[in-house]
Amino acid sequence: MDLGLGEEQILLRDSARDFLASACPESHVREMEQDARGYSPDLWRQMAEQGWFGLLVPERFGGSEMTFLDLVVLVEEFGRSLVPGPSLPTLISSIVLLECASEVQQQQYLPPIAAGEQLWTLAFTEPSASFDPDGVELSARAEDGQYVLNGTKLFIRDSHVVDQMVVVGRVEGEIALFVVDARAPGVCHTPIRSIAGDKQCAITFDNVRVPSDARLGGWSDFERAARKATVLECAYLVGLSQRAFEITLDYTKQRVQFDKVIATFQALQHQATDLVTDVDASRYITYKAAWAVHAEEPDADLDMHVAKAFVSEASRRVVARAQGMHGGIGFTRDYPIQLYYRRQKAAELAWGDAEYHREHVCRALGI
Repeated sequence: MDLGLGEEQILLRDSARDFLASACPESHVREMEQDARGYSPDLWRQMAEQGWFGLLVPERFGGSEMTFLDLVVLVEEFGRSLVPGPSLPTLISSIVLLECASEVQQQQYLPPIAAGEQLWTLAFTEPSASFDPDGVELSARAEDGQYVLNGTKLFIRDSHVVDQMVVVGRVEGEIALFVVDARAPGVCHTPIRSIAGDKQCAITFDNVRVPSDARLGGWSDFERAARKATVLECAYLVGLSQRAFEITLDYTKQRVQFDKVIATFQALQHQATDLVTDVDASRYITYKAAWAVHAEEPDADLDMHVAKAFVSEASRRVVARAQGMHGGIGFTRDYPIQLYYRRQKAAELAWGDAEYHREHVCRALGI
């Protein structure tokens, strides 16, 4: 196991960082918080031209067929720049399709994703707020060669602007996945205000009819996709934490107090050391989990739970200390650090917080 980046991964990281620094600056992130759509079609088109949405998609479906480890590197840069919109939900949807769809279904759904022609999201969580199968209550009954969906999904990212959704439901008690047109009759999207300023929705399904050939796999297939999605959330938090540290370090080198640059104060130097420790530890525990998931190691599930538990809390410490090192002004909207503080909370909760994943670690260890 080598947790270092290869030449192609370094090239991917550097090119993505340079592109996003120019195309997705802080001003764009702020603008998209106020935009009803929450994303820029122009930026989406530019990202599609980079080939990012087809990064995992096989070449025969129009993608570049790179590895999950490569995607982790890319998503880390998304976190660094706080890329707004359904880019991560679309990438996660492509993973679900790769894990849960048949060859014929992949031929139908993946090419538009790879080309950036369609926006997707995953509708999984419900009022139970559980990421376990027991939390899925949305019902799907077979009727006249179709499935009829009824239920509610909560905290679904960017569903108000996407073209298609992968919806997790139940058919006669068994977990099943469906591809659903986001504008189908009976689908209602209600925006939810969040501390992060991102775009999340509650979705109600009222007798929504779905073709029988839009049914994907079941829970065992979805578990593999969910494992990868969780690691991607860790990667996003790593990039977010890294940039929060850099912003804070730059600030302490410029802020003068008592006729001294505050970066020379030992108390702040100690805090900066803590930030570095948390960021570096988060990166390597995430890379370890990504490698285990990619290689389908026997302990991949355990590594994923350990990573999300650690990174969730470490990233929270990073952004909280970073704001504290700014002083009171760090809590105002004039300074960028508050963007990272707020976005961290949404990512910390996505795919389960630290407490949720520690419970799974304990189960795996028989504690």
